[in-house]
This record gives sequence, C-alpha cells and structure tokens, in this order.
Amino acid sequence: MNIQWYPGHMTKTRRQMENDVKLVDLVAEVVDARIPVSSRNPDIDTMVGDRPRLIIFNRADQADPVMSAHWMAWFRGKGYGVLETDAKSGKGVSQFSAAAKNVLKDKLVAWKAKGQVGRPIRAMVVGVPNVGKSTFINKVARRKSAKASDRPGVTRGKQWVSVDAGLELLDTPGILWPKFEDEITGLHLAFTGAVKDEVTDVEGLACALLELLRERYPKALEERYKLEVNADSIQGWELLEQCARKRGMLISGGEVDTERMSKVLLDEFRGGKLGRFTLEIPEKL
Repeated sequence: MNIQWYPGHMTKTRRQMENDVKLVDLVAEVVDARIPVSSRNPDIDTMVGDRPRLIIFNRADQADPVMSAHWMAWFRGKGYGVLETDAKSGKGVSQFSAAAKNVLKDKLVAWKAKGQVGRPIRAMVVGVPNVGKSTFINKVARRKSAKASDRPGVTRGKQWVSVDAGLELLDTPGILWPKFEDEITGLHLAFTGAVKDEVTDVEGLACALLELLRERYPKALEERYKLEVNADSIQGWELLEQCARKRGMLISGGEVDTERMSKVLLDEFRGGKLGRFTLEIPEKL
C-alpha cells in the first residue's frame, strides 16, 4: 500500500518556515515516540540548517519505554538535545525550558559576555501533523494558545506564544514532505494518524498494523482481542476477521464487518488502549 499525502497548503508552509527560522535561536522538533524516525520530516534538516536542535519525544506514555531509552541515546549520539514528554498529561513538559537552555548553553554564555543578559530564547516548534505539537505548546504555555486537535492539519499560520520572560515559542503548522522514501514510512505515519484515513485503505492499513504487532508485540493482541497469535504465517486479514468475530461485529449473512473493526483497531492503537509500542528499532541494537 503506497501511501502519499501532501496537501497544497504545505508548500506555502514550507516557504514560510524557511523564512521564520532566521528569527529563532533553537528548533524544537516534536516526534512521535512510537515512530521516532518516520515522524521526522527529512526536509526539516535542510530548512533549519545549523540551528541547534532539541528532539521532543512526545507520546512517550504510548511508546515502549525500553525502546524509547535506546532511541533517546541514539539521538544524543547524533548531537541532538532530547526531551521525553507526554503532552496530553503534561509529563515532562515542565523540563522544556531547562532542556532548551542546556542545548543553547554556549550561546547563552556568549550573550552574557556581550551584555545581552535577559534576552529571551526564541524557539521554533516543528513537527509532522498529529504528533501532539499544539498540545505540547499549550502545556508549556499553561494555556490554550495554540489550536489542538486529534486531526492532522489543524494548525495554520504563524503563531508566537510567550511562555515567560525568558522563552518565546513560534508554533508552526504540521508539515509532511512531498514523497515518502519508502512504503514503511507512509504506513507508520498512517498508523498514528499523521496521514488522514480518508486517503488510505483503512482495512489494508489495519491488516498491516496487525501483522506488525503480531511480529513485535503478540501478547498485546492476545490480551486485547483474545486471539491465539502463534504462527508467523497467519495473515493480517485473518487476524482482522478474528478480531471482528471476537467483538461480535457481524453483518447480514454472518459476514464479519472488517471495515468497522479496522476503524476500531486504529482508534484503539492511536489512543494507547492496546499497550505501549515502538514500531521502529534503532540501528545496531
């Protein structure tokens, strides 16, 4: 299933971000901790250039904690600052200001030497759609200043958010890139809702997710849907039908309602009801 989704407004957004990055000292990139690579827009590297970077591992409460530790170490090894958060509950968000100052510690020393004490840090917050970026900003600012929604593509236009006297945030719309490098990246983004369901084959998406979870987290499927996941050969559509039968999702003639079950499966995965999963493994692990 080759998933691609690039609404026209994202081209305009990219141009705006390329101009706005000149106004900031730091770029805070919010990623989905469940897919920390697939949820990073590769175009961001080109857009922000050599600006210092802080990677926000959001939705950490839904990710595999062991894998998150490996991933955060991996990003630190690449020279990035790292912060783990759950923006919905606010966990970890209060550490953002300190994390930003740590990334900019050399620059802060230089500012002090120039007599620029009290100069606020200006940070651009970026991320693909539906990684919880606006919710993160709202929690940092302790008020609903940026629009938040569980639908991709809600935040539009430039929004400055003043956190305190020492920190100002520039919120940006979620932006994807024109062509996903491989099928897996597109699937991962669709699993987590960064790509709208309306442009995907929801049943095919559910089958792919079930096969991935069968391989990586079989116990979660067994416990949630009362399945017997004991064979690598079992196909995703078979698992989908089993899930539908276990939930009593039948239509006329005794057929199972796989479309309805697909939507339920994706909703439960995105809402963290299936468990804590990380769908990507760091290299050399």
